[in-house]
Formats: sequence, C-alpha cells, structure tokens
Amino acid sequence: MDRTIDIHTHYVPYGWPDLTAEAGPEAPWLRIESESDAMIMMGSKEFRRIQADAWDAGTRLRDMDADGVHRQVVSPTPAFFTYGRDGAQAAKVARIFNDLALEITAPADGRLIPFCQVPLQDPDAACRELERSIANGHRGVEIGNHVGDQDLDSEGVVTFLQHCASLDVPVFVHPWDMASSPRLDRWMAQWLTAMPAETHLSILALILGGVFDRIDERLKICFAHGGGSFAFWLGRMENAWHGRNDVIGTSAFPPSHYLGRFYVDSVVFDDRALRLLVDTVGADRVMVGSDYPYPLGERPVGEVVRRSAFLDEDSRRLITYRNAERFLGLTDGGAPAAGR
Repeated sequence: MDRTIDIHTHYVPYGWPDLTAEAGPEAPWLRIESESDAMIMMGSKEFRRIQADAWDAGTRLRDMDADGVHRQVVSPTPAFFTYGRDGAQAAKVARIFNDLALEITAPADGRLIPFCQVPLQDPDAACRELERSIANGHRGVEIGNHVGDQDLDSEGVVTFLQHCASLDVPVFVHPWDMASSPRLDRWMAQWLTAMPAETHLSILALILGGVFDRIDERLKICFAHGGGSFAFWLGRMENAWHGRNDVIGTSAFPPSHYLGRFYVDSVVFDDRALRLLVDTVGADRVMVGSDYPYPLGERPVGEVVRRSAFLDEDSRRLITYRNAERFLGLTDGGAPAAGR
C-alpha cells in the first residue's frame, strides 16, 4: 500500500446533542435525510450537504484505498468551533465533538488520526481540553486562524501554542469565518479569495507579530491550503520589511528568515503553484492534504504531487509521507514515536 499520509481532512458526526444552550439559536445541528445523506444546519439555515464519507470510517477507508492513502488526519469542521461564545460554552461543544471524533476514527485500526478542537477564546480552558483530548487518543489539534479580531499573535493564542509546543502536539491552522460582503457572496468568492487571504494573514501574524521570535522552536504548526497566498507574496513582504521597516519592522528578522518554522499542505491543485510553494518553503515543509470529503478538495488525493514533473523522488517521498511522519511524531511503521 502507498504510504501517503493525508494531513488535511474533516469529519462531521452523524448527529449530536442539542447545542442551543451552548451555541445559541444559530447552533449547528444535522438534518438527517437518509443513512448516507444529511444537511448541516445553522439554526434554520442550510449550511452544507454532506454524505456518509463525513462520518463513516468504512466509507473513508474505501476512498483512501482507491486513492492510495495509507493514513488520514481527521480534523473538525471549522463551522463547529464556537469561538463566538464564552469559554465554558465552547468547551462543552469541544468535548462533545472531540469524543464523537474518537468514535468515528476508532474502527479504522489506526489509519484515521483524530485532531481535536479547543475553546481557543479561553486559553486556560483550551489547554485543559487539549490535555484531556490527547490523553483520550487525539494526536493533534486544529484551530481557526483567528478569534474575533484577535489573530494568532494575541497573547492568549500564543500561550496556547506554547503549551502545544511543550507537549509536542502538532497544530493544524484552518481559515474560517471569512468576511462577507456583496462582492464576496458571489461565485463562492469567500472560498476562492478570502480563504487564501486569511491564511496568508495568519502566517504574517506569526512573523510580524513576533511569535516565532519568542515561541519554542519545537512548535509544529501547519497551515491549510498551501499557506494561502503566502508563497506568491513573500517577496512583497520582504520588500516591505526592508523598505518600510519603520512600520513593519516588528520581527527580529525579515520574513524569509522564518521559512523553516512552519509547514503547509499541498492543496493548490496545479503543478505550477506546487512548484512555487516547494521553491519557497522547501520540500521538507510541504505535506499532502486533500480537504476530503468536501467538494473543493483534491481527488484523487495527492494527484498533483504524484504527477508533478519537477519533483525528484526524494522530494516526492518527503511530501507524501515523510514530513507528515515527522509532524505527527510517527515512526516508520506508523506507530507513535517514543514518548508519545
């Protein structure tokens, strides 16, 4: 079997308890329409249609086998983060979904690797839920790229990231809650333009916010969707850091200095974009991701990496599984590394 590890997939449970008390009148719930078809609802509004591949381990494993994927990181769907409520309410929601995630991944004999969610708006509660989830079997954590107007360089988020570093827990950053406007509400423009921009802004926050200067280098953090637009605009950031240092000289070094501090996934869909990404961040910092099971994801998983004409075999192996093994703390045989 191919050793490919897909670092970026999502799950939705086949139903969950009423969350109105924790998440308010717009709380998510699942309108089940059949054994294999459902609609995610936000209060009375339809949010997204899903199928059994969102919750059924057998369906996922069949798709993985068809695509040559050995293991899959299974992360929350960001719509369920509940960052807009208070920490206690969000912690209850996180516990519910984290426990359901373990039920979804349990039948897969270790091929489905669960990542938890946490109430990121409350750093103490987030650290507690992280510890509980890791003790119960989660391997890492997915967080959103901001909490309200606070970006990843806010003190609370930095405290949480430092805790992740101290526990050797990998962090997957996924954009969410994009701005809405008449111009962005056409053509799925929120997903096509705002989502890449949100991820770019988050990497910028870690660099220009000085987070990488003061956080433990053990932090393993990965950004979804190829790091958004970061690779294309690194030169612009670099030029601004030197040309307008009076305004953005807030990091100890220029942006390019921090390229070895984070990972990105490979969901860029085009060989030319993948080449720019690899040339910018390095083959040792890119991991296969698919955004499975959602329709804007890549199928077959890792196809752009497999078919790429510019990658040599060593680089292809790094991207398809070796980098993910390091990120996840896995041994060559797929078991957790010593101490995990």
